[in-house]
Amino acid sequence: MAVQLDDIDRGIIDALRRDGRLSVRALAEEVRISRANAYTRLERLTSSGAITGFTATVDPAAIGLGTSAYVMLTVRQNSWRELRTRLQAIPEVRHMALLGGEFDVILLVRAADNTALREVVLNELQAIPEVIATRTSLVFEDVENGVAAAPPGR
Repeated sequence: MAVQLDDIDRGIIDALRRDGRLSVRALAEEVRISRANAYTRLERLTSSGAITGFTATVDPAAIGLGTSAYVMLTVRQNSWRELRTRLQAIPEVRHMALLGGEFDVILLVRAADNTALREVVLNELQAIPEVIATRTSLVFEDVENGVAAAPPGR
């Protein structure tokens, strides 16, 4: 069930998306509420599952992952649970989603270079018995929350 959010809750979520390290004091100032109210709302948003955690945003290229691709999979019917477990064991798979449409699964794969990407697709993904076919699309530029990531080499 969806959590009922008001404008202040949405402001808290937006502020934390921009900077998950905001102190409660800074968060309260940004959304113009008291610190006590910010604590209460933050606790409610986390305990209800609206906020599921806090994380660092990382530039993949800066940590040696210079190649990214979306890999679409066609898989055997009723194999999602087994497949999901296998995909979670591949470190280069950074995100996965079960789809309705032309493809069954989409993966965001980040690798050191094209050779490493090729290894993941041809030797790991295509070796999974549940995977019938793959289609790979290279990512030339990432855009997160409406802001383009710095172009490679900048």
